Formats: sequence, C-alpha cells, structure tokens
Amino acid sequence: MDKRTEYVEKLSAQMVEWDNQIELLKDKAERTAPESKSDYSKAIVALQLKRDEAALRLQGISAASDDEWEDLKTGTENAWGEVRTILHDAIMKIK
Repeated sequence: MDKRTEYVEKLSAQMVEWDNQIELLKDKAERTAPESKSDYSKAIVALQLKRDEAALRLQGISAASDDEWEDLKTGTENAWGEVRTILHDAIMKIK
C-alpha cells in the first residue's frame, strides 16, 4: 500500500469517527435546556461545515496526481486541525 492510500484510509476512518461524534453531539444538544439549544446548534453547524470542507480536501487528495497530493496534504492537515479544535470545543460546551 502506498503512502497516499494509507493517508486517505486514515483520514476516511477519521471522517467516520467525526460523523459519529457529531451525531452524539446532536443528541446531547436535543436534551439540553431550550435556551442553550441555539448555541449548541450553531456550534454543531460550524463543526459540520468544517467537516464538509475537510471531506472535500480528502476527495481532492484521492483524485490528485502522484505529484499533486503531497502539496494538498498541507492544506488538508490544516483543515483537519480546525475540525479537531471545533469538535473539542463543541464537546466541552455541550457536556
């Protein structure tokens, strides 16, 4: 297995994990007080937008040529870091 394939598989698995965590956050947000739901919903929407951006970057890596994918990796890593930060913040806020 080449580096790109390993990288794509690793990120794909992370996307599945994020999707699961987002669903858990949605469930928790539904059980919160009505005055808090709006804030939680906004945090979840922001998280989903960043997650979708990361998914697009992953698709770009999958479709890129052997020479291009290394360049795309940096932008993808940045997007992944942003998703991790937003997810962590949302989890801490909704706990």
